[in-house]
Amino acid sequence: MFNRLKAVEYALNWALERNDKFYDFSLLGGDCTNFVSQCMYYGGYLMNYSQYGWYYVDINRRSPSWTGVNEFWDFATKNQSNYGVKLVPCELNELELADVIQLYNGERYYHTLIVTSLDGIIKVSAHNVDRKDVPLYYYNFESLRCGKAVIY
Repeated sequence: MFNRLKAVEYALNWALERNDKFYDFSLLGGDCTNFVSQCMYYGGYLMNYSQYGWYYVDINRRSPSWTGVNEFWDFATKNQSNYGVKLVPCELNELELADVIQLYNGERYYHTLIVTSLDGIIKVSAHNVDRKDVPLYYYNFESLRCGKAVIY
């Protein structure tokens, strides 16, 4: 069962560092979705080892949805199984702790963030330009999409 507080705890613990159990993809296109996948995994989502699943074993044995911005979104919003991250698209004002935001720059969705606090404003944590519990408005983006983590 997914636990929002555990996912946020992991995010806050590792936002400015790297867990050596996972490869750092910073120099291979970015580590943001890898980081959010780790948060979701430590929050309780079980890996989905199916052909088009959501999983990480090592740098060479991982699903595209573990590290790719759009692949993560596509898997998480279409996932019908009880394995793997599962998101329901939502509005910004519906976000809760451990929900996901992806940023759009006018050409593509390029960055994945996890919501780590909601004390009057939405604060997020992320890798690439590592940020821990910063206001969403720190980011420059054209639009965004939000996903509410499904508890199952």
